Amino acid sequence: MQVSTLIWTVTIALILGLILIDLFTSSRKAHDVKFKEAVAWTVFYVSVSVAFGIWVWSYFGSTFGTEFFAAYLVEYSLSIDNLFIFVIILAQFAVPSIYHQRILLIGVMLALVFRAVFISIGAVAISAFSFTFAIFGAILIWTGIGLYKHWDEDPEPNDNLMVRTLRKRMSMVDEFHGSKLFIKISGKRFATPMFLVIIAIASTDLLFALDSIPATFGVTSQTFLVFTANAFALLGLRALYFLLKGLLDKLIYLSLGLSFILMFIGVKLMLTYAHEVFHNVPKIPTPISLAVIATILLISTVASLIKSKQHPEMKAHPGRVTGHKEVDDK
Repeated sequence: MQVSTLIWTVTIALILGLILIDLFTSSRKAHDVKFKEAVAWTVFYVSVSVAFGIWVWSYFGSTFGTEFFAAYLVEYSLSIDNLFIFVIILAQFAVPSIYHQRILLIGVMLALVFRAVFISIGAVAISAFSFTFAIFGAILIWTGIGLYKHWDEDPEPNDNLMVRTLRKRMSMVDEFHGSKLFIKISGKRFATPMFLVIIAIASTDLLFALDSIPATFGVTSQTFLVFTANAFALLGLRALYFLLKGLLDKLIYLSLGLSFILMFIGVKLMLTYAHEVFHNVPKIPTPISLAVIATILLISTVASLIKSKQHPEMKAHPGRVTGHKEVDDK
């Protein structure tokens, strides 16, 4: 897949343009996001993503088009799991609801930066060493098993190592002061809870980047598709949060389904490496990967809604393992 400098430039400009639209429209003034607004922005971002995928399909061919949609589906499903963590962070730090969308936008922008860095590193590693596929596969299988073991548990953001360290070493106030990260009292600078929230969001983004990038490389080895699938999935994350905020608790088996998806992609990457060494070892075709991922998501969603209806007291959990270590870093 040959992607010209012009296409890269136009694509990055499109992504930056979407961020600016968000900054100067819905996120310009702090406010509570209503359901209709969340629906409108979600439909907008999904439509843009689908349109981009159709363009990839028509310009680069059906193979790469299928790979983009598979990568986008993986990232979008992992993003929903990311939302669980955001909900817990915002709740445990008691962030006023009018600041939720601004914090989420910062979180999305940080996630884009982290993932761009990891995508670059991953692309270089894969091009230099085919064994990188096996390493990525092992990471995803390990992560999937860990998530499977702890799929019905919640992380504790306040026990995050970075948050604990900052609480000990910085002077802090207990009250929010608008969206300010720092304030001055009697000439001395204090950090606000908003600063800790941003740190918790950033560290969560970092851990999710460590998982999601290998997962995306598991369905496509094309750097352009990995980057764009991540970017378009993340851009719609903020609107999706407000759309699903009342429904997240009902997705009881989503984390369990994601654990199987991660393990499946890990096996796929292992087979990809084995195919490079022993050509008689088959690879899992992208259309099959797309079908398996979609099927797991459908089953976990339907099963969740049925279980939630039968047992309304049951709540969904994000699971405690989101990377090579637990979120709470204990």
